Amino acid sequence: MQDSPTNNPEEQPIATTDVTAPEPAAPINVVPADDESIARAADLLRAGGVVAFPTETVYGLGADALDVAAVERVFRIKGRPLDHPVIVHVASAAALADWARDVSATAHALAEAFWPGPLTLILKRAPQVPDAVTGGQDTVGLRVPEHPVAQALLEAFGREDGEDRPRGLAAPSANKFGHVSPTTAMHVRADLGDEVDLVLDGGAAEFGIESTILDLSGEEPAILRPGAISAEAIEQVLGVSPRMPDAQAPRAPGARPVHYAPRAKVRLVRRVELLEALAARKGQRYGVLALEVTVPRLAAALQRVCPAIAPRYAHELYANLRALDAQNVSQILVEAPPSSPAWSAINDRLARAARGGEQGLEDAA
Repeated sequence: MQDSPTNNPEEQPIATTDVTAPEPAAPINVVPADDESIARAADLLRAGGVVAFPTETVYGLGADALDVAAVERVFRIKGRPLDHPVIVHVASAAALADWARDVSATAHALAEAFWPGPLTLILKRAPQVPDAVTGGQDTVGLRVPEHPVAQALLEAFGREDGEDRPRGLAAPSANKFGHVSPTTAMHVRADLGDEVDLVLDGGAAEFGIESTILDLSGEEPAILRPGAISAEAIEQVLGVSPRMPDAQAPRAPGARPVHYAPRAKVRLVRRVELLEALAARKGQRYGVLALEVTVPRLAAALQRVCPAIAPRYAHELYANLRALDAQNVSQILVEAPPSSPAWSAINDRLARAARGGEQGLEDAA
């Protein structure tokens, strides 16, 4: 006997058709990151414009870090609180003295070990660094990105005769504040539309989550935000393990309790809880981010399956949350990843995203 068809639309097979819809035209402010576009982007930045560009972590929304009006425009586009600092991206470690004072041997050792790369160092700021970048604090976050497009953009931005001043890009993630970070150019377009002067499309970000933020402004190094550079890797360079932040730690990007959140509520659950929630959903439309194994009797569009390999999971995390959110689900059930140190940055992002469902995104804005 054949099985009778189900009445649950989430379990119905997806109909196919031979008619192929035409590809939508590419937005005019999203361009391939070739030499011509990078030169154009550098000109825009020098003129006070705002440009989104790829890094190895996520896409950044860049402005001349010494142009207060341009930086303030970045804050308006994102809806970012003015006291929330942004990271300054520079071309090389040689720029440390331009942006920070009292740069220690520890900072130079970490820069040599991890730059270019996904490590942000928090240092005492140089006098010329504006409050708009630091959120009014006496510290500044600095990073040398590894992505070739980011490197080329910083080089082109700084290549202008007749000027003797430091060049850096204040560049938070290129999305609305508190929401899921973008890992492709079209994620930027979906969030920010025509508000950005130019979006350089350099493909999908390699790491998929933001940089590790290490505070060197106090007596002991402290990790303010976990990321691709682990505490263990930092300890190998310093000989001591970085501590957790205390109440005196500087404010840092992405460290608010609610962050990285899609529109749908995110719930972290064990596998058995996930299956129980789906069985009792009573018409609610759920999305699922599962580990290793698909969820039975749930439409393919409503689930994403990730390997239990931390770098691959991180690479796909934000894209998966965005894809599930686009299905207009009421909740995204995330099968809780392992709790080992290799997963600390991923668990940090998921925990903050889940708090967005508990408290509302207005707490992050």
